[in-house]
Amino acid sequence: MSMPMLRFLFRKMWNTRWLTLSTLLGLVMAVAFTTSIPMYADGSLKRVVAKSLEEKSEGLPAGSLLMRYQAVGTERAGLTELKDVNMYIQDEIPKDVGFPLQTYARNYSIKGAQLTPADGTKADPSKRRQMTLTTLSGLSDQVEWSIGQMPSGQVQNGLIEAVVLEEALFRNDLHVGDIFSYSVSGAGGSQLLKVKIVGSFKPKNEASPYWFQGLEGLVNALIIHDDVFMKTLLTEKKIPLQLANWYYAFDLRNIQTSQLSPLENRLERLDINLFQKLKNTKVDVSFKPILTEFKAQSLQMQILLFTLAAPMIAMVFYYIVMNARQSLDRQRGVIAILRSRGGSTKQIVGIYFLEGLLLGAIALLVGPFMGWFMAKSIGSSSGFLTFVDRKSIPVGFTNEALLYGGLAVLIAILASVIPAVLFARSSIVNYKQQLARSDRSPLWQRWFIDIVLLGLVGYGFYLFDQRQVLSIQTGLTTDQLQVHPLLFFVPALSIFALGLFFLRIFPWLLRLFGWLGRKFLPVPLYLTLVQLSRSAKAYYPLMLLLILTLGLGVYNSSAARTIDLNSTERIMYQYGTDVVLQTVWEGFSDDLPKDPNAGKSGGGAQGSGTSGAGGNNGGNGSGGSGAGGGQGQGGPKPGEETPTKIRYVEPPFQMFRDLEGVQAAARVLQMKANVVVSGKSTGQGMIMGIDNADFAKVAWFRPDLFPAHPNQYLNLLGSYEQAVIIPSNYASKYALKAGDLLSITIGQQPVEFVIVGILPYWPSQYPDQTPFFIANLDYIYDQAPITPYEVWLKMKPDAKVAPIVTALQAKGIELASVKDVRNELIIQKKLPARGGVFGILSLGFLVSVIVSLIGYMLYWFFNLSSRVVQFGVLRAMGLSRKQLTGMLLLEQGFTAGLSIALGIGIGKLTSYFFLPFLQTSQNVKTQVPPFRVVFDSKDTYQLYFVVAFMMITGALLLFLHIRRLRVHQAVKLGEEK
Repeated sequence: MSMPMLRFLFRKMWNTRWLTLSTLLGLVMAVAFTTSIPMYADGSLKRVVAKSLEEKSEGLPAGSLLMRYQAVGTERAGLTELKDVNMYIQDEIPKDVGFPLQTYARNYSIKGAQLTPADGTKADPSKRRQMTLTTLSGLSDQVEWSIGQMPSGQVQNGLIEAVVLEEALFRNDLHVGDIFSYSVSGAGGSQLLKVKIVGSFKPKNEASPYWFQGLEGLVNALIIHDDVFMKTLLTEKKIPLQLANWYYAFDLRNIQTSQLSPLENRLERLDINLFQKLKNTKVDVSFKPILTEFKAQSLQMQILLFTLAAPMIAMVFYYIVMNARQSLDRQRGVIAILRSRGGSTKQIVGIYFLEGLLLGAIALLVGPFMGWFMAKSIGSSSGFLTFVDRKSIPVGFTNEALLYGGLAVLIAILASVIPAVLFARSSIVNYKQQLARSDRSPLWQRWFIDIVLLGLVGYGFYLFDQRQVLSIQTGLTTDQLQVHPLLFFVPALSIFALGLFFLRIFPWLLRLFGWLGRKFLPVPLYLTLVQLSRSAKAYYPLMLLLILTLGLGVYNSSAARTIDLNSTERIMYQYGTDVVLQTVWEGFSDDLPKDPNAGKSGGGAQGSGTSGAGGNNGGNGSGGSGAGGGQGQGGPKPGEETPTKIRYVEPPFQMFRDLEGVQAAARVLQMKANVVVSGKSTGQGMIMGIDNADFAKVAWFRPDLFPAHPNQYLNLLGSYEQAVIIPSNYASKYALKAGDLLSITIGQQPVEFVIVGILPYWPSQYPDQTPFFIANLDYIYDQAPITPYEVWLKMKPDAKVAPIVTALQAKGIELASVKDVRNELIIQKKLPARGGVFGILSLGFLVSVIVSLIGYMLYWFFNLSSRVVQFGVLRAMGLSRKQLTGMLLLEQGFTAGLSIALGIGIGKLTSYFFLPFLQTSQNVKTQVPPFRVVFDSKDTYQLYFVVAFMMITGALLLFLHIRRLRVHQAVKLGEEK
């Protein structure tokens, strides 16, 4: 391209610098947002890897690679082949894997043999000692010598020096200095080796991956020097190699997404390479399965995040296209003049393409750094527009991220250059002809694309509905990511389609209002309606941008709040309170001796003991006392066995209330029991015994789950000791109502209850799986033996559980289990997929708001600039400045105001239609409490604030423009630029 064309390009960019800067901003946003996703996915992969390495801390490390040669039949390993495979494993494999090496170990072994003492007076010849001669590389760096020293690398006086594990000395009755005969078959027949024990060792670190075969595997090993093994045994004596192991432990902590597929392919090929170099050599342990798992998780994460971000990225591209279109429209006359004065299409397109390349290069330099910051922000997201200060994921620049950024720039350049190609083909005559036909409907209206998109949205809704029905019928889970990616793509498509549809009918509404009010409307309002109806097409880009921004903002914020709230409520319902403790109760068996005489006297003693326990625990104690007394007086008949009964000693409960950080405590008994209605068994149910006053202080209730306030039902329990609350589905199934009786067998003791309440749900209970029966704990203990209960704790804000456990242990109370709902919530919030969802939705919302705000301001600025002559003519015809201002404000209200209202309305409508499908990602049986769609007023206020700022900014632009308007400058001969 010639220098004059370059000068022309820079002058053009400078003269339209605000449009150029806004296009650059859009490109930077597109690159940053696009590169942040693979960066976050790569960082979250490292977090998953770290977690997997932590979970696999026992046994071999996650990055273990074990290759093994095992002799088969009479086949022998050639020394040349053995050398080749050893060199390949030592030199090539670490390069192919490309990760830091934690441990390397190699051992060779020949066939094991029975040791025979050379001197029967020093070692017990009757002791059976089956040992194996082996060599182990790098042994001296990993051990401490308890006795003796390293074996020599030379065979002296026909003796092969060997060392053993310290434990092997005791197990095999060995001593340092003992000499044994080791019979082995070689190429020349049977040979007798002399082996001398010269030392014993113990590992410096027993947990080191160096001991990959396990210390137990070394108990029967005689470890000799590597040179002796290779030169003497394999080469000189031609003893066949029985077993060879090569072990690597690689550090995978810094693995990147782009390394997964190549490394997986190399490991897949490894078996073939090994077998070709030495037959019967293969990979015994590989970390290829964990790579496959990481690859699947990373791919799933990227698909999810890109699907979530696709609508926002598309909106940024739309902003770039809209901006470029505005710029091209303002320069269309210049393009037509250049074309008519001899400029070729290639030259004109080259100018705009070079401009796109310059801006794209700047965006590629700046965008990834902003993308890095965005990825960090995604990693610190704990909810919608909620970013916490916690250890962020390890985010770095990757080739994949730069590739995505370059692809985003290429798409943006093509989107802005293609219209320039169309304009460059038009001469000044064609340009004037197109101006005369500017009232032609847009392509999407002529081809009814909005109707087609609405049809696709309807089909998507149908598929989601069928999927939910299938999930309800089968109880199957769909995936483990808590959200289905298409549940964000299809709603975004519906917002876009509905926006296009309303833009189709927008001119019709304007014409209808203008026709109805043409005789009585004031002049500014009538002129506004005429202007909008005649040039509605010019307002479509801005209106669609605002509809998309606000619609997606409403939907995404509601989706994030809905996911967050429902998952939190599901966990709170599952636990029922903040902390659940299960203490260890001391119990005594009531088994009676089989001896008739001993049973007669012992029975009375045990019976009275049961009576005392029953009487002391309840209010009247009649049930327990009678049962115990009868047993004591009669006793078992000779030879009979009685059922086992255990008497538990209840720990003091007051200590739980007095614990530091505990706000309230309650006893909660949960056990399965048989339920009888009208003399017929209805199967098992979950009986929950509570103290109503204490339970009201500790339990988590969602008020909308109950016909009345939960405390009213707890008051009913307290008003009558035999009261019981049952689930609604159970009551419907057996036609039960309040006041009916039922019997529950607790500890082989039938207990009568009266129904006082029928409820659909109760904290920690799942009536669709097992019906619940809520009763008074003291009444249950009056009628049946005491059984261990749980302790539910309501904690003070920021109170920790660890001091509670320590305090209870100091008082001699052992805990069988501790469940802390707050830990579960924290773990859930730290899931990479969950953080990615909230981070992408939050950043996407912020980016779309910024883009729409800038797009709105630029659109009105250039719209007003292009209509200076029109305003001057109106002022010259007698329209006052106040009337002109009112007309433009009304125009802004009709376009921006209507778009804002449509965006919020369409966003809420889409939320109500599509958000209920989010629950299909969980097992429907555990979707308790029921799923609900949430709109947070804080998000709505944030949207209103952005909208108000937009409208005020637009109004200020109007006032400034009209204030600077000079009629004598605006009304002139010529054309507006």
